[in-house]
Amino acid sequence: MSTQSERNDSTPQQQKRKATPAHSRREAAGPSASAQPPAKNSGAGAKRTAASQPDGRAGTGKYYDVQRYRNAVKSKEKHRGLVIAAICIVVVLVVVSSIAGILYISNINARLNQNVTDELRDQLVQTRAGDPFYLLLLGVDKDQGRVEDTENYGADESAYRSDSIMLCRIDPKNVKVTMVSIHRDTLVNMDSHGQQKINAAYSFGGGAYATKVVSIFSGVPISHYAEVDLDRFIDIVDQVGGVTVNLPVPVYDPEYTQLDLPAGEQTLSGYDAALLCRCRHGYDKYGDGDVFRAANQRMVFSEVIKKVLNSDPATIASTVTTMADSVTTDMNVASILDLAMQMKSLDIENDIMTGMEPTDGALINGTWYEICLVDNWRKMMMRVDKGLPPYDETMGEHDSTSGVAGSIGAGSNATATNAGSSSSSSSSSSSSSTSETSSASSTTDSESSESEDSGENYSAEYYEE
Repeated sequence: MSTQSERNDSTPQQQKRKATPAHSRREAAGPSASAQPPAKNSGAGAKRTAASQPDGRAGTGKYYDVQRYRNAVKSKEKHRGLVIAAICIVVVLVVVSSIAGILYISNINARLNQNVTDELRDQLVQTRAGDPFYLLLLGVDKDQGRVEDTENYGADESAYRSDSIMLCRIDPKNVKVTMVSIHRDTLVNMDSHGQQKINAAYSFGGGAYATKVVSIFSGVPISHYAEVDLDRFIDIVDQVGGVTVNLPVPVYDPEYTQLDLPAGEQTLSGYDAALLCRCRHGYDKYGDGDVFRAANQRMVFSEVIKKVLNSDPATIASTVTTMADSVTTDMNVASILDLAMQMKSLDIENDIMTGMEPTDGALINGTWYEICLVDNWRKMMMRVDKGLPPYDETMGEHDSTSGVAGSIGAGSNATATNAGSSSSSSSSSSSSSTSETSSASSTTDSESSESEDSGENYSAEYYEE
């Protein structure tokens, strides 16, 4: 009874609450009334968690730190990937460039050494780095017309003779160069070929045999060889921007080279420079045209050297590239550039000395020859080998082309002379033009100059100091 009485005493709200199930009451109360799990982080722990977040949000710190770490890792990995990719690209470009550069230089070396035979290399004598050495420089006129004329010439070197023979002593340590021309008509003995003009050595055995003959004739070992195609010499001169020359007298040759140059200083293009190096008949009224042509060749070659050495490395490399189509040499790109750098300070007015083999002209059996004055030639080469000028000015020696042909450097063309008739023991120049008999107008009393002596008297053997 009492229980019933207590139920009756309850308020309507209490009675309603008691009659409603618990889960119905929770639904009616909404989410806010749902039971919440007890906080695991309470007190000071909860405060530390909230304080550890930049935005002060409590309860989310661990998730926030993990996401920030993951984002940072992804960013670093992306940056690292870009760096690795860039490095790989650079490496590939370097490798490709290096391979291209190696192939390019190899191509130039192959062109420079194209006609260098094992026989030629066998004739060359090695020298220690920095020591003076001799280089044989030959000029051969292989113009396209002659190459295509297969009946008389063709491409084979046996159809040609060296039009220019120049022996160069190069001293890298002291930065000195001596250029001595050898007359192309000089009579020498050539083994089984008998007595011949020295320029015929090229037709008998190419550069190898020419090197052997010139080495024996001059009495010095030859370490390097260079052969210039005079027809393509034009490209080399144009590559360096032309050459400046000073001609003491006008050069007029309407019949052969069609050259017409005034006296005085002037800059020549490759075409005119090549014609000047070929021209001998423009000097017929002064005597032996070959002598004056040789002097002009030394001048032009020296000016090319000057232009090359005064250039920057890129221009020097470009010039070497051009040379590859007009020069045959045992040297390669690296050795040429190294030598150019060693000779960079060369002063062509004071550090280049030039001269000419001393000869007398003679008409023998209807053919014109130059007879080497052996004693004077030996004396000249001994001076050259010691690094002295070819001419001993204290003895009154000088170049007979002085005042007529071009000149350059010390020890050449120092004294004006009348360069008519034949050369003397203290003067003479050399070069070459054709293998035909020279005109008798370049000498006097030629018949009395004939000689019946053996060829050994015409050529100097190796000398002993």
